[in-house]
Amino acid sequence: MELKKSIQSIKDIKKFKDKKPDWRDIIDSIDAARFAPMAGNNYSLKFIIVDDKDKIQKITDSTQQSFISQASYVVVVCSDPTRTMNAYKEKGEIYLRQQAGAAIQNFLLKLKEVGLSTCWIRLFVEEQIKRELNIPEKINVEAIFPIGYEHPRAYPKKENIELDRILYFNKYGNKKMKNPKELNV
Repeated sequence: MELKKSIQSIKDIKKFKDKKPDWRDIIDSIDAARFAPMAGNNYSLKFIIVDDKDKIQKITDSTQQSFISQASYVVVVCSDPTRTMNAYKEKGEIYLRQQAGAAIQNFLLKLKEVGLSTCWIRLFVEEQIKRELNIPEKINVEAIFPIGYEHPRAYPKKENIELDRILYFNKYGNKKMKNPKELNV
């Protein structure tokens, strides 16, 4: 699938087929996350693949989003802030969020390429997730991804914001680009 189509077709899927995905496709998708840019080349992310139904149910409970329990696999993305925070102090927090987002986008694009679907879960009780998966206190839980094959039920068309509502030129709020004739070359 070409990149633009892949980007435009990513959507949160909340209903999965009963068919279990090949776990190797999930590992390939996690592998794609490794190529995201990281501040100072300090790779901070960790991934936990969960296929234990009891653990998936406890993760579901911590999110209060029942559809997660349909998934055959759940991937929990974590970050270890230690090296990045030591290197960049207070800016490290911003870098950690940015690099987690970049790596997760790679992960999502690769999932799409191999025909898998997911929903980016952002709201959860972190302490419950940490307790269930034995995640150390210093590690941050960034996101949760139930993974499966998209159920063929109809989804409403994804609403996308128009480009002219988010694009400015040279300063915030300026919606017009200078005419090329006016530019000093």
